[in-house]
Amino acid sequence: MLAWRPASNDRAEPAADLFDRIGAFLRDQRLQPNPANYTFAYHVLSDPEGALAKAVARLTDGGIRLTREEVESLGHQIDGTRAGNGAELGRKLVAQAQMQVAGFEDMVHRMRSETADFGKDIEASTAALRESSAETGRITVDNIVEIAANMVERVEIAEGRLEAATREAADLRSQLEEAQDNARRDPLTELPNRRAFEEAFAELDATDSSACLAVCDVDHFKDVNDRFGHAVGDRVLRAIGAQLAESCSGHLVARYGGEEFAVLLSGVGSARAKEIIESARQAIAAKRYRQRETHEPLGEITVSAGLTEIGSGETFAQVFQRADELLYRAKLEGRNCLHLD
Repeated sequence: MLAWRPASNDRAEPAADLFDRIGAFLRDQRLQPNPANYTFAYHVLSDPEGALAKAVARLTDGGIRLTREEVESLGHQIDGTRAGNGAELGRKLVAQAQMQVAGFEDMVHRMRSETADFGKDIEASTAALRESSAETGRITVDNIVEIAANMVERVEIAEGRLEAATREAADLRSQLEEAQDNARRDPLTELPNRRAFEEAFAELDATDSSACLAVCDVDHFKDVNDRFGHAVGDRVLRAIGAQLAESCSGHLVARYGGEEFAVLLSGVGSARAKEIIESARQAIAAKRYRQRETHEPLGEITVSAGLTEIGSGETFAQVFQRADELLYRAKLEGRNCLHLD
């Protein structure tokens, strides 16, 4: 699949042509022909110089298809009434982190100021004690007890402030770690997401010549959603993701978007990678899925896959596009099969 590019809008586009291009866009991106996706495609294609069209062009550069999360996030920007769920969550976490950092800084400044005041108070009390001793020739126990009590009180206050600051820092660290993990994890399947997968590819050891990439797509997944509903479809995706992770243990399995999964097999050549992906494909096909509520069988659920070896110096876009083309050939050859170069 080629990267999508905005068409020129030098002249008014006939309605029929726009309609055909919307259909082609939905097919290329493997988006269901529902009202929300039609609306999204219309806004992308009717204003090829607009921000939405340019954002789509950037995201699909290198032949990458849009994920459902990206379509939802970009689609929410059309009417300006809602922000994408991921972006909104990110903004809230950043705002919360900034508030906690500001509060932590205020607390540290306050503790520093109180510590300085504490030192001045001790110095003043000591000076007063020396003056009293010089006048009377003796230091009373009451004087010492009073100074000690003041010192203990101020130390307890400082310890309380320090404990609160430590808790604040621990909470902030925990929330930032959680936010970082959430940003790289698919909420439905709990697998790493597209971002995590692409980052892992970028971190591959350049000297490691043994690595492969596979793209797996659920066959006829739209039929599952149409017949049984999206809730059942989501359960199917979770089950397939879990089976892929089990069959490909030791390698990175990610939900790349929609009903598409990607597998990064490091440290293995194409022959071993073929065995792993083929075993996963057979395990998925062997399962018999049923509706949880009615126990009605869903029929056979299978996946098609494209597998390619990663060449030295190749970019992610090059490798993924090749694997995606191999996946497309597997679909053309009847589905429920693996195609590799």
